[in-house]
Amino acid sequence: MTSLTVTNLRKSFGALQVTDDVSLSGAPGEIHAIIGPNGAGKTTLIAQLSGQLASDGGSVAIGDRDVTRLSMPERVRLGLARSFQITSVLPGFTALENVALAVQARDGSSFRFFGTVAKEEPLNAAALTSLRDAGLDHRADVLAKSLSHGEHRRLELAIALATQPKVLLLDEPLAGVGGEDADNFVENLSKLKGRFTMLLIEHDMDAVFALADRVSVLVYGRIIATGSPSDIRNDPEVRAAYLGEEEGEAA
Repeated sequence: MTSLTVTNLRKSFGALQVTDDVSLSGAPGEIHAIIGPNGAGKTTLIAQLSGQLASDGGSVAIGDRDVTRLSMPERVRLGLARSFQITSVLPGFTALENVALAVQARDGSSFRFFGTVAKEEPLNAAALTSLRDAGLDHRADVLAKSLSHGEHRRLELAIALATQPKVLLLDEPLAGVGGEDADNFVENLSKLKGRFTMLLIEHDMDAVFALADRVSVLVYGRIIATGSPSDIRNDPEVRAAYLGEEEGEAA
């Protein structure tokens, strides 16, 4: 398994410092959650980690490989996958076909659309495995446009899993997902735990505390605390800056 190491990462937009000297790590096989209020810089940070957005300073490493200056596709080839918010799902293709295309891209094959992909058994088998890991194999033959919101999230996860990631960036996977769907999604992520390193950005505190080995709190672009879920839950500064507000809203 592979680690993720972020060192003194910075990003400004004009005079606004959005990522302010951020350092964090994801140990091999762990789930490291990043939490923080709206406007904390979480979206910018994950865009920097994925290669979508260039950083002004600092470094990002996958294992021993410095990927700071690499493009998003280059980072994917080295095992960094980002799920949600930037994943392209083809609505007129079935869940299986969408994931099969991701498997095909991973293997470096040329794309063959209009139904031929799903007829290739090796692609089918690999795609079905990813769908099963995401808890969506029972909907393999359903068009993506006919899936519910929660199922769409599972499809995006399956597409990310099809790239065989070493490090998986989970960008608010439970956004808009509630009730039993959310519980099932958390259970699925729990089953994936230990297979690769995961960096989880999420507002659902129940999910964060159920899944994370470590939690970092991002406020105004800076990490103000990092520790175990229990440490973070009981940290007075964190409660004042974020958790108190969240718990108040939940009440």
